[in-house]
Amino acid sequence: MARYRDSVCRLCRREGTKLFLKGDRCFTDKCAVDRRAYAPGQHGQRRSKFSEYGQQLREKQKVRRIYGLLEKQFRHYFDKADRMKGVTGENLLMLVEQRLDSIVYRLGFTATRTEARHLVRHGHFAVNGVKVNIPSYRVMPGDVIEVREKSRKLVRIVEALEAAGRRGLPAFLELDPQQFRGSMKMLPKREDVALEINEQLIVEFYSR
Repeated sequence: MARYRDSVCRLCRREGTKLFLKGDRCFTDKCAVDRRAYAPGQHGQRRSKFSEYGQQLREKQKVRRIYGLLEKQFRHYFDKADRMKGVTGENLLMLVEQRLDSIVYRLGFTATRTEARHLVRHGHFAVNGVKVNIPSYRVMPGDVIEVREKSRKLVRIVEALEAAGRRGLPAFLELDPQQFRGSMKMLPKREDVALEINEQLIVEFYSR
C-alpha cells in the first residue's frame, strides 16, 4: 500500500490549514502552519490564484489527507455516498467518520488518525467484544468500541486519553475513559465534523 513518507506538516502547509496530523504539536506554537503560513517549496511564498477546478481539487485532497485515504478508497466512498439518499457531500463525510480508525481517534484513544490506523491494524481494539483489525470497518449506532484488556497499559493510549480533552467529544459518541470504552449513539451529522471543509466542492470535482 502506498504511504506518504515526507513530513506531514508539509501537507498542512500545502492546504493552508491545520489538518491535525501531528497530535498535540498542532495545538502548540511549534505548529508549522502557524510558523510558516505558506505552501512548501521554493515557490511557496508566491501568491497563486486557483481556478475553479483547482479549488475543487485542493478541497478533495485536503479531506483525503485528513482521513489518510488513497484516491481509490476516497472515490469508493464518494460513489457509495452518491448512491445513498440525502445530500451526497454530507453522506461522504458521514461514511469516512464511521471508519473504525476515525472513531478510535475521535474517542481520544490515539493522538492522530494515522496512529489509530496503526493500532487498529495491530489488533488493540475490539468492537462489541470481538477483535477488529480492519481500519475501514464501518461502525454503526449501538456498537461498543473498547481497548482490549492486554493493551490498556500502552503508554500511547494512556497519554492520548489524558490529552483528549482539548479536542472535545462529538455528540454522536459516548466515552467511559475509566473502562477504556466508547460507543456510537447515533450516526454522525454534518455539524459533528468541526473542520473547515466545503464538501460541495468535492461533489463538483467528481461530477465533472
